[in-house]
Amino acid sequence: MKKKYWAMAAAAIAIIPLAACGKSSSSSSSQTISKMTNDVIATMDSAQFTDSVSSQALTDTMAGLYRYKGKKLTPDMAKSMATVSKDQKTYTFHLRKDAKWSDGKNVTAQDFEYAWKRVVNPATKSPYAYIFSGIKNADAILAGKADYKTLGVKATSKYTFQVQLDRPMPYFESMICLQTFDPLEKSTVTKYGKKYANTSKQMTFNGPYILKNWSGANNSWTEVKNPKYWNAKNVHVTKLKYQVVKENSTALNLYESGKLDDVSVTGSDAQQSKSEAGYNVVKQNFVTYLSMNKKQVPEFGNTKVRQALSMTINRKEFIKKVLGDGSTPAQTPVPTNMMYSDSGKDFGKEAAKGVTEYTSYNIAKAKKLFAAGMKEMGSSKLDFTLITQDSASDKSTSEYLQNAFSKLAGNGLTVNVTVKSVPQKTWLALGDAHNYGMMIGLWGADYPDSSNFLNRWTSTTADFAGAWNNKEYDKLIADAAGKDVLSKTKRWNDLQKATKLITKDMGVIPIYQWGSAHLTKTSIKGMQYVPNSQYQYIGATNKK
Repeated sequence: MKKKYWAMAAAAIAIIPLAACGKSSSSSSSQTISKMTNDVIATMDSAQFTDSVSSQALTDTMAGLYRYKGKKLTPDMAKSMATVSKDQKTYTFHLRKDAKWSDGKNVTAQDFEYAWKRVVNPATKSPYAYIFSGIKNADAILAGKADYKTLGVKATSKYTFQVQLDRPMPYFESMICLQTFDPLEKSTVTKYGKKYANTSKQMTFNGPYILKNWSGANNSWTEVKNPKYWNAKNVHVTKLKYQVVKENSTALNLYESGKLDDVSVTGSDAQQSKSEAGYNVVKQNFVTYLSMNKKQVPEFGNTKVRQALSMTINRKEFIKKVLGDGSTPAQTPVPTNMMYSDSGKDFGKEAAKGVTEYTSYNIAKAKKLFAAGMKEMGSSKLDFTLITQDSASDKSTSEYLQNAFSKLAGNGLTVNVTVKSVPQKTWLALGDAHNYGMMIGLWGADYPDSSNFLNRWTSTTADFAGAWNNKEYDKLIADAAGKDVLSKTKRWNDLQKATKLITKDMGVIPIYQWGSAHLTKTSIKGMQYVPNSQYQYIGATNKK
């Protein structure tokens, strides 16, 4: 992949363990993996998803130009890596002629052109349309100044797809692994119209699996091997079965009874499971953080108040006592173990230097900052609702935060935190509408570059961050994507400065980088967690 992908080392991948059971194996035709998932699929429309559950389902069932295999980006619908022009602004992809949709029709370059233009079409209202910024005319389209049909993508022949950029994008080839860039069979989308992807029957698939028995809000669903997938010979697990489980005790019971092959556990259950053969920790490029909305809670517009809130959180204690799952304290909003310099420096660790005091527990300093900030705001009461998802981890996190923030009260100041736990779909809708006071948010790497995190908090990006904007930050992000984009050193420095700035100001409050504790049947081999924050099953086996 990364002939032209500067200064990136792919994120560490987790290969789930891996010894065989020692008994006679079944044939590949009967191999199944049954997995726990933390919520329902919010949408199967690649232009509409924003959550990790939908993203995983799309990864399983759809195929873009490339796909990660371990740390390496490899061709999927493309038969080889792109041909790139000298100015790094034109990418030409030659597609496989043997790639098929599940209805037997060929996957063509027109399918990519149609899908990409559909995302930036204002009528689609795609929450991920912003990620097309940098592709020719995308910014003008997103600003309402150009027609979506002018997006710089074109099927120059049935099996040749060309992309033109407004500017070089060092991370472009890894970015297009995001499911938003998957192709769509136009005839299928047209046939179902607004009902497209409302159920599994209203879709066609070109990936390793075909989604079955999904009608929009199921707590369980099945994915079966797609015999028309070009690489079907390496898809050994013929069925993936997902079940929504939100309680640790339920997950453990289902695992121990053999009904689930892979579950995640937290807290005391994770601690008690460490001695089991199937225990493993999956290090992930996800960061959980707090977004604050000054439009609903004016006090969140004050830097000192935000810094004070951050300093009340004893991240090490919280992870040990509440999560217990291998997560680590987040010192900035950008994860570690993801992006590296040519000399091997970890971007996240370097960015944290000089700003760790703002994510370190210091209740005495927090109280002083809080008092000063509230005085500046002319307020004596901080009263807000904390919105969380209704998962076990979010519920326990909110309880901890409630207690931590209450320590700021005293000397005439009061703090009142109301927790509201909602289903994932509601959480997403509230975030998109900025209808919250404070929200537990999260972000996982779509591609292993710090820009994927930092771009989300510019003043021009509608995101869950409602408390903060900064002109200097905007300029640093713009410089990294513009005048400094071809200089490894300058781009690195721009992004470093931006990370330090948002951390010092607590534009969002980073809490922890994910480490997901799992119990996985030791019969499973080769199930990989890859740099764009997804599991890959191609090559995996489960011979019980």
